[in-house]
Amino acid sequence: MATSTSRLQVSGRAFAHIAKFYPEIAAFRRDLHVHPELGFEEVYTGARVHEALKACGVDEVHTGIGKTGLVAVIRGRSTASGRMIGLRADMDALPMNEDNDFAWRSAKSGLMHGCGHDGHTAMLVGAARYLAETRNFDGTAVLIFQPGEEGYAGARVMIEDGLFDRFPVQSVYAMHNWPAMPVGTIGLNSGAMMAAADRITIEVIGKGGHGAHAYLTVDPVLVSAHIITAVQSIVSRNVRPIDAAVVSICAVQAGDLGAMSVVPGKAVLVGTVRTFSAAVQMQIEKRLTELCSSIAAGFGASATVTFERIYPATLNTAAEARFAGDVAQSLVGTENVERHMEPSMGAEDFSFMLQKKPGAYLRIGQDARGGAFLHNSRYDFNDEILPLGAALHAGLIEQGMPLQGAARSAPSSIKESAKPGVHQMAA
Repeated sequence: MATSTSRLQVSGRAFAHIAKFYPEIAAFRRDLHVHPELGFEEVYTGARVHEALKACGVDEVHTGIGKTGLVAVIRGRSTASGRMIGLRADMDALPMNEDNDFAWRSAKSGLMHGCGHDGHTAMLVGAARYLAETRNFDGTAVLIFQPGEEGYAGARVMIEDGLFDRFPVQSVYAMHNWPAMPVGTIGLNSGAMMAAADRITIEVIGKGGHGAHAYLTVDPVLVSAHIITAVQSIVSRNVRPIDAAVVSICAVQAGDLGAMSVVPGKAVLVGTVRTFSAAVQMQIEKRLTELCSSIAAGFGASATVTFERIYPATLNTAAEARFAGDVAQSLVGTENVERHMEPSMGAEDFSFMLQKKPGAYLRIGQDARGGAFLHNSRYDFNDEILPLGAALHAGLIEQGMPLQGAARSAPSSIKESAKPGVHQMAA
């Protein structure tokens, strides 16, 4: 492969083992990039994952969970511990055009892997191969290939389809590539990693009429302008400064651009609210409803607020976050693990899984190649980090469910003796 991973300085047998089949993982990832699919349409992707998992020698592959989701089961050399740990990767792409010109660019107009889910899937497939070949753990690894993360709540759909009833894991983990972090670094924290994402729709009803006789109308455009300005006071004047929140009105629809003298009878505003706590979320919903209604009434209009909860906040549980940080540290060293990472106001539907099971969501650095961040038309997943991501998945299994006689248990500190040498990976 053209991509080099020689910069990675990673400890552990898993990384060294996975590095040997790096070209195959990278080729798999690029094939997925060529064939992007939207949420619940991941037919090609699912078939490729299924094929790869069977070739890896996993014990079981279950399809059709949450429509197009898959779950692979790998049993360790022993299962006496009765433990079961879940690892999740998202598979879907975005409805956007790709502006890259490399050989593996999207073959589908209007569809692109602009968030790196192709890489997440490839990392988990790489971990599956390693775990199936070595089985150095006591318990059962459950590998979850999830559809529809990008706005379709695929995690919730899988759960509703019996995911955790059929595979009762004690904990679950996921990771996302992060272009703002350097290659070889891993970040997380023991609380909020991503915000709750809510959609707000404000419908303002006035009285239409002639723009030359505006005094005979109740102008919903004017009312909307006051609402847009006023709602910005919610965060600055109603939410405590130490409680992060965002209220953004992102779209306004009113009237006809070809009718310059017609005051419309209705205006619709659409936006988003981002919060980390349920209390702040409810406070903003209440204040938003009160404010919009009062402002509209003051002008003789009416306003209705619809507050839709899309994704809850992604909240790591403390013990599992400490454990995941220890696993990361055993791979890349203390200096390359950020355990107090600043949370993002973006959202992630892994939050639904963390509402049901303890676990942690991690970020793995990949560099902003060409300055392109996530959801950019020139973004591409950095293949260099594939072995590290796969090894991190594997470490969560091996160190979370150690074979009898191992010198540690999880969640707990990972001892330095768990690192049998530092490995580089050549191109």
